[in-house]
Amino acid sequence: MARFKSIQALLQQDRRGHTLPRELYVGEDAFQFDTQVMLKSVWLYACTAAHVKNPGDFFVFEIGHNAIIIVRGRDNEIRAFWNSCRHRGAKICVEQRGRVPRLMCPYHQWTYGLDGKLLAARSMAEDFDKQDHGLNPVALENVGGLIFICMDDNPPSIEQVKADIEDQIAIYDIERLKVVVQDNYIEDANWKLVMENNRECYHCDAGHPELISVLGTYGFGKGLPEDGEADVVDDAAFDAMVEAKRAQWKDLGVFHELIEFPDGWWHRMARLPLANGAVTQSIDGKLACKKLIGPFTEPESSSLSVWTQPNSWHHFCCDHVVTFSLTPVAADKTLLRTSWLVHEDAVEGVDYDPDHIAALWRTTNTQDGHFSMLNHQGISSDGYQQGPYAVEEKLVEDFKDFYVSRSKAALEQVKA
Repeated sequence: MARFKSIQALLQQDRRGHTLPRELYVGEDAFQFDTQVMLKSVWLYACTAAHVKNPGDFFVFEIGHNAIIIVRGRDNEIRAFWNSCRHRGAKICVEQRGRVPRLMCPYHQWTYGLDGKLLAARSMAEDFDKQDHGLNPVALENVGGLIFICMDDNPPSIEQVKADIEDQIAIYDIERLKVVVQDNYIEDANWKLVMENNRECYHCDAGHPELISVLGTYGFGKGLPEDGEADVVDDAAFDAMVEAKRAQWKDLGVFHELIEFPDGWWHRMARLPLANGAVTQSIDGKLACKKLIGPFTEPESSSLSVWTQPNSWHHFCCDHVVTFSLTPVAADKTLLRTSWLVHEDAVEGVDYDPDHIAALWRTTNTQDGHFSMLNHQGISSDGYQQGPYAVEEKLVEDFKDFYVSRSKAALEQVKA
């Protein structure tokens, strides 16, 4: 694809241990490449099964100029379709979420079943066959209740990711949760900078006092026993504490070894102890929902964190789940979508307060949005040069390496 020759040249400028060239962060060509080529070639986290909990529930996942309908059918299967009518292409679902008995185009009322089959189309020719004009499907995988889509006609394998994630999050039974808060937050920064910000806690001590009072900073790129970082203050004490906690997790049947982007795959999973006596990820460390989830019958002071390249992270606590997805909106704007889930039987005002459950990550998202904006603004200047990563920013480089390798592969596929 001739228009992306500049992208190929920029990718060749990638330096080990350093950030990307400026135009890959702030350039319009890079935004077009990301949304039209690279991000269409990989699996993207879109929502949870709880977002489409009942037959007829739909959720629209948008990225760049593309929109995909995710809908639960009457057979309880979750499917994905392009949000484009097979008549003259109009958008079908104009709301971001909702519930419908069937999918109807608002323009000329072509009507589709929840399985995508065309049911009704007025005044068509005698030889018109409805079976040939169902909605165009998009590849979808339900990974233990986390819904991933891929816009490529030949999506890459997801099997190892699916097996590993399902193995650990199955105990939380996402099908029995419900979404009680969803925030859609536009950050004034390129999507890659928003992801890089998430992949490190180098900025957390100064930037997130509320968050680290509950989560601490260990385990997010530094300080796990597997890391062997002798230069980290109190590392030995932390390792001993983690080992003691792991013994408790084994008794509970929830312990798994750290999974960190194995063999070129694109997922990381770690159960981490919470800090300062916190039992969940809330603004005060106290239960955000009285109705516990999964196997927990008592508050448990840890959370299971799941990261996937290139657009999501998730935290599973004893009382709720919080999930994050991001998608590029423009070269300098990113949609960060955060959703909080609790047990389906939990009652608002009795078991949980929506503002309390969301307060910690709302505060953190706002802080991160500010940092990402400053990062984007600085990179946009003529003074920017590719800068070196700190030792504890290794997860940032993992993301960057994923982006570069998948971008090169996508360009090769386009040439073919």
